[in-house]
Amino acid sequence: MKEWIIDILAYKENEPLLFTQLYFWIFLGIVLVGFSFLYKSNILRNTYLFIVSLFFYYKSGGYFFSLLIFSTIVDYTAGKLIYYSQKKSVKKLWLTLSVVVNLLVLGYFKYTYFIIDVINQLFHTNFEVTNLLAAVTNQWFGTSFDISEIILPVGISFYTFQTMSYTIDVYRNKIKPVNNIVDFAFYVSFFPQLVAGPIVRASEFIPQLFIKYHLTKQEFSHALFLILNGLIKKMVISDYLSINFVDRIFENPSAYSGIENLLGVYGYAIQIYCDFSGYTDIATGVALLFGFRLPINFNSPYKATNITDFWRRWHISLSTWLRDYLYIPLGGNRKGKLRQYLNLMITMLLGGLWHGANIKFIIWGGIHGIALMTHKLFQSLRIRIPSHKIGNFISICITFHIVCFAWLFFRAPDINSVNTMLQNIIFYFHANIFIDFVSSYPTIVIILLLGFIIHWLPCKIKETYRGMFIRSPYVVKLLITFIAIFIIVQIKSSTIQPFIYFQF
Repeated sequence: MKEWIIDILAYKENEPLLFTQLYFWIFLGIVLVGFSFLYKSNILRNTYLFIVSLFFYYKSGGYFFSLLIFSTIVDYTAGKLIYYSQKKSVKKLWLTLSVVVNLLVLGYFKYTYFIIDVINQLFHTNFEVTNLLAAVTNQWFGTSFDISEIILPVGISFYTFQTMSYTIDVYRNKIKPVNNIVDFAFYVSFFPQLVAGPIVRASEFIPQLFIKYHLTKQEFSHALFLILNGLIKKMVISDYLSINFVDRIFENPSAYSGIENLLGVYGYAIQIYCDFSGYTDIATGVALLFGFRLPINFNSPYKATNITDFWRRWHISLSTWLRDYLYIPLGGNRKGKLRQYLNLMITMLLGGLWHGANIKFIIWGGIHGIALMTHKLFQSLRIRIPSHKIGNFISICITFHIVCFAWLFFRAPDINSVNTMLQNIIFYFHANIFIDFVSSYPTIVIILLLGFIIHWLPCKIKETYRGMFIRSPYVVKLLITFIAIFIIVQIKSSTIQPFIYFQF
């Protein structure tokens, strides 16, 4: 029994605590049982969920939970010092220190290889990367971590932006600092959204720490709907397309015709949407079970009629973060058109860099930057497609294909693969094999079409079937849940398919 308990509690790199694993739902069930005894006391509830969240992060990211604690202490202290300092210059000093420390930690783990490679290429040096955290841990605790490799901690980009927004908002007098460090630590580490967002502002979440737990029957039903919806998006659509089609195309694009490459790009567009929005749905549903409301992170992004509209619908918590803490402080649209275009490009390039230290992410951000600049230019010149059904359809098609073109760089392993795919699409399209493709891979085509059809359904239809589920008797909900689980189990991959945004 002792060995069994130790085995359960131990961190296993190849067995992270994922929403798609049975182990997570057993874990959640146990956590909910404990929660049922403590939820009436806010102090006990918040402390309990903070401890649970630390355990969740430990099972997902190992000893990197120490970085989470470090960021928590730094920004909790900075928030206090900023708020109680009398002079604005002192407030600015503490804010600067907080931002610098956060960016240094994020930069070290995320961009060291990139920076060292650039230095070595420019100055013909031969610097090697050393994992300083692993070296210190080995020295202090007698561990044997590999110091020659820096591993990116799970979720570091998300919780770093989250804690930075807290100190910036305290500096701007938008919020007051949290008095209890446990409450603040719980805000930073809340496990449903910890490793892949949404990026939750302190002003949205912290007030919920001090209100009594309340969950109506309708909200419980909505939470269940979100969880099932997210699991189906991820495991039925995203994972199936990834394993059986998209990965094969991107790994060896030269082996496929242009039309197959194009379908692969379309496949990735719906794969990444279902993967990321699926995670958000599950996170939002699980958080709601504990009485916490998370912000909307996706709103049918491929319905966007222009690229600005796309960024109001895609990864909303990141796009609004970049707007409020980067684009507007740079000057936004307040300093003339040329400065606005420059600010847009800087914001999107840094947004691309946020995803990873790789030229392909910078190009991805650059494409979106150019598209945003072009849209703003057209607006200023009053050039636009007429707003009627045909006009909206054309606008959606243009926007969708700009986004898909950018996804090419985002997903492809390197620029050479992008070149190969574009050459095949332009010069070796071979549309005549489409019928053969459909007849040879009917399941792939059906799931691909199903994903887009559901996505493009009118909001009224989506709200109708969601409302029907919420209002249905519990027997019907139970039956639908069993059917959904049965479908998921039948299609589920035998290998672990982590969420795409875990790598960011």
